[in-house]
Amino acid sequence: MEETELQMIRRLIPKNQELKKLWDEHMDYEEKLDQLNKRRYLSTEEEIRRKEIQKLKLRGKDRIEEILRSYRENVDSY
Repeated sequence: MEETELQMIRRLIPKNQELKKLWDEHMDYEEKLDQLNKRRYLSTEEEIRRKEIQKLKLRGKDRIEEILRSYRENVDSY
C-alpha cells in the first residue's frame, strides 16, 4: 500500500472497528505468507494454505480500499 493509504488507515483505525479488524487480519496474513514463502519447499497442503491466505488477504485488502474510498468521498463532499 502507498504511504498516503497507510497514513489514512492509521488515522481511521481508532474510529472504525471494521477497518481495525481488517487491518489486523491483513497484517496476520502477511506474517503467515512471509513464513511460508521463506520455506524452500512446501507440501501440497502448505501450498493450498498459502493460496487460501493470499485470497483472504486480497479480499480483506479490497474491503479496506472500499472503506478508504468511502471515507475520501465523504470528506470530498463537505
